[in-house]
Amino acid sequence: MSYTHDRVIDASFDDVDVRVRKALSEHGFGVLTEIDVKATLKAKIDAEIDQYRILGACNPGMAYKAIQVEPRAGAMLPCNVILRAVKGGVEVSAIDPVASMQAVGNDALDAIAMEVRDMLIEAVEAA
Repeated sequence: MSYTHDRVIDASFDDVDVRVRKALSEHGFGVLTEIDVKATLKAKIDAEIDQYRILGACNPGMAYKAIQVEPRAGAMLPCNVILRAVKGGVEVSAIDPVASMQAVGNDALDAIAMEVRDMLIEAVEAA
């Protein structure tokens, strides 16, 4: 089982960022957090990497459902979506919530994770 759903988009990093945010929004997700990994690694340890950004996406309704059936599920939220420069464009990788929630062992949470996975896949494919 893969732990991400991935797609490479042949466009500039900034264009892909805009497209992904729009697609996430259209599928009910907001971006709660953003980490510019490239800038952070440069500032903290003077390391050079290609563009790499982590977007912490959250669908409030689904997060509410997850927390209702498993109060500690918040430790695994938000759902991270990664943008990283690769040969041929920008790879967009969204976490598979089913894979990340697997260790919990809660069938009700698994059902919610499957719904969120489908929503994230649709958003990545729409970007």
